[in-house]
Amino acid sequence: MSSRRPSKTFDLSLYLVTDAELCARAGLIDTVLGAVRGGVTMVQLRDKSASDDELTAQARTLMTALEGTGVPLIINDRLEVALAAKADGLHIGQGDGDVAEARRQLGPSAILGLSVENATQLATLDQEKLDYLGLGPVFATASKQDHAPPLGMEGLAALATASTLPTVAIGGLTADHVTAVSQAGANGLAVISAICGQADPRAAAAAFR
Repeated sequence: MSSRRPSKTFDLSLYLVTDAELCARAGLIDTVLGAVRGGVTMVQLRDKSASDDELTAQARTLMTALEGTGVPLIINDRLEVALAAKADGLHIGQGDGDVAEARRQLGPSAILGLSVENATQLATLDQEKLDYLGLGPVFATASKQDHAPPLGMEGLAALATASTLPTVAIGGLTADHVTAVSQAGANGLAVISAICGQADPRAAAAAFR
């Protein structure tokens, strides 16, 4: 075991990324809890339009709701929110802050993930300070308009094979892609609309399992 930080257990197999608009039908908490009952293993709270205070309040409510489930809550991009809410971790993109600084402020026990879109980014990152990588987009997706060129399954496999960290695939994935993602070497799938945008989040999550 590495001495750089305590070992952490987390399961990337079905990673839910929330979307405020898509979760509005059933409400954020009910959507997330339904999805967790259906088999979601990690939750990332993502809301680009909420203020830090609003997102912190949402995170605290979600943390309470997830107590006893064993499912970690990760905050998207905002280090200050992750710290204020005492969330389980943080996920940042390539332009969303410094990995070393995030690790320094979060401490060794928090889960820290980074989005990686290509081999150049993978080759230059500091994997020692990270716990997992989000690889994508695998396919084009409406959930993020300014995404990088899609990797496809071959590109996903190349990055997953080159990574020394656990990886989760993201971008346009559905339950039909579970086997292909596994065969590509990723540890799981991250999904937004395939769960948040469905009438029954629990059943939608269960379809992936």
